[in-house]
Amino acid sequence: MALSEFHKRVLSAAVLLPPVVAAVYAGPPWYTALVVLFTAAMIWEWLVMARAQVSWLVLGSIYILAAAYVLFLMRGDDAAGRSLILFLFVVTWMTDTGAYLTGRTLGGPKLAPRISPSKTISGAIGGLLAGVGAGILVWSLAGETVDGQVVVAAAVGSIACQVGDLLESAAKRRFGVKDSGRLIPGHGGVLDRVDGLLAAALAVAGTGIWR
Repeated sequence: MALSEFHKRVLSAAVLLPPVVAAVYAGPPWYTALVVLFTAAMIWEWLVMARAQVSWLVLGSIYILAAAYVLFLMRGDDAAGRSLILFLFVVTWMTDTGAYLTGRTLGGPKLAPRISPSKTISGAIGGLLAGVGAGILVWSLAGETVDGQVVVAAAVGSIACQVGDLLESAAKRRFGVKDSGRLIPGHGGVLDRVDGLLAAALAVAGTGIWR
């Protein structure tokens, strides 16, 4: 990735993060509107990518809708839901950032060269450590109790985030596209930005931390 493209990613994050974080803090109906808006954008991008391949259209749409519904349920309307969504977002963001920076710095063997040639094993490890560490820190700062379940949820979410990223990369290769869309400069489409978050949400929900 060229440096100028990295700058685009930073600028896009600076523009997108404030309204997203504000919606998370505000809760319903603002957070609900955010989830609905992003879900509609993702479904549209998926329909355009998959085109007439019905089985892919159905499976991808179910996956997106299921993850979006989990994200909606996790937030709820109380402080605990806010802490959980912030935890999930931070785990995802820091996994992505940690993987990118570690991979660029250390390089080394590729993680899945046939799917995503730029991803490295060192990046995957760096992303895992960054995601888990940041998730635990945010959970603690939110005044929640840090225990084994939280550590497991952070680790599971970080790993799922990276798997979700690879899944979307594999889908884009199959459909012969570089990005899911062009809505976000430096990131492509909405799916390009939240592919890891979708998988992480489903995985973290499976740990039972949000009940």
